[in-house]
Amino acid sequence: MIRPVFDDPNLVCAAGLAPVLLLAESAGFYDLLDDRLSVGSPNATLKATGVVAGMLSGADSIDDLDGLRHGGMERLFSGVRAPSTLGTFLRSFTHGHVQQLDAVNSQLLAGLAARVPQLLAGTGNAGGLAFIDVDDTIREVHGYAKQAAGYGYTGVSGLNIQLATLSSPLVAPVIARARLRRGSTGSATGAGRLLAQALATARSAGASGRILCRADSAYYGWAFVGAALRGRAWFSVTARMTPAVTAAIAGIPADAWQPIRYPRAVWDEAEQCWISEAEVAEATFVAFTGRRKAEHVPCRLIVRRVKRLQPPAASDGSQQGELFAVHRHHAFITNSGFDIVEADQLHRGHAIIEQVIAELKDGPLAHLPSGKYAANAAWVALATIGFNIARAAATAAGLAKARWATLRRTLINIAGRVAATGRRLVLHLPTDWPWRPGWEALWAAATNPPQQLAAS
Repeated sequence: MIRPVFDDPNLVCAAGLAPVLLLAESAGFYDLLDDRLSVGSPNATLKATGVVAGMLSGADSIDDLDGLRHGGMERLFSGVRAPSTLGTFLRSFTHGHVQQLDAVNSQLLAGLAARVPQLLAGTGNAGGLAFIDVDDTIREVHGYAKQAAGYGYTGVSGLNIQLATLSSPLVAPVIARARLRRGSTGSATGAGRLLAQALATARSAGASGRILCRADSAYYGWAFVGAALRGRAWFSVTARMTPAVTAAIAGIPADAWQPIRYPRAVWDEAEQCWISEAEVAEATFVAFTGRRKAEHVPCRLIVRRVKRLQPPAASDGSQQGELFAVHRHHAFITNSGFDIVEADQLHRGHAIIEQVIAELKDGPLAHLPSGKYAANAAWVALATIGFNIARAAATAAGLAKARWATLRRTLINIAGRVAATGRRLVLHLPTDWPWRPGWEALWAAATNPPQQLAAS
């Protein structure tokens, strides 16, 4: 028979927070908060760290931050605050303070990349390639108390979150920049400024090679493309089917189309080519000719066409079906130097940002917890910081492409018991823990001096 008793003051349920926060500290997180954050609340660094720690362990509301106040947590982490205190802290933020958190995230990302070089592998040399993906999402809210809530493109009441991620062909994305906006804000509003900030963050984090900026058709405009050009980056943006675009597609010769690898494609060994329902072709194009001449952009228009899967016509005439082969066309503009097939593949990789959005919504952005807009903006900024710390921790543990939920389950939310010997705390962890090697690798990355990390 089992008799549960809540009576052990030395147990913790999130022992993995110890190496994760040590890694953040070694990357300069606490010092950045001390230097940058001027919000009018005592012990702001401790409180901001408490919110991020709660998010790392799974909190998606202010009340969930109470999960840090249990057992031996006060022995591992000093200054754990109550949720009511943290809620008051978030409500003391202004727009300027949120921008200070954005600056902290930018500099922290550089510190994390220096501490865990594999975090941005493949971006730090002249031949490297980095991707900056920009998109936005609506976080649905309920009730009339949420400031700035409105109806956006999804048709539901919510607040709009715009973000830019940074990744490479070798690593999973981190968040270079994110911001909360009014729910009725258009997707592309402020895209130029966001992209310019994301490019600056990427460069400061060590992305010294080529950068390809990708976006969907909501960002098809001079603001995004112009920011990429000013930042000496490539762009790859889905084109809207304007009359100019459709005319360019119609002018592509029939023999210019080449099949590509696509779902249900078959490789023909004899012909050494793909037999596929999808094909790509390219046309020269000048975008944004409706603007002043200095903002006309000569570029490549790459088009992918896919056969429409219509049922065949019925013999009795009861169903129209497909009379002749027709296609759906997907076009994007780019100034990259990749060949046509590779350019199409890389453009389709823009969908990776949807995984980041899904991870955030499965974590701290499951809710926007306050009725005050600035508090929710601060919550988004701290969630961005937490996501990047989690990604660096996962990389250090050898789980570079693991999702945030996997990191919480395997490395952070692990039971431990705090004991003391002499003047040292001992953290007892479960025997036969399947992810022990990763946990120990994370601990080493968080506690070893930087010069030892470089030599290893």
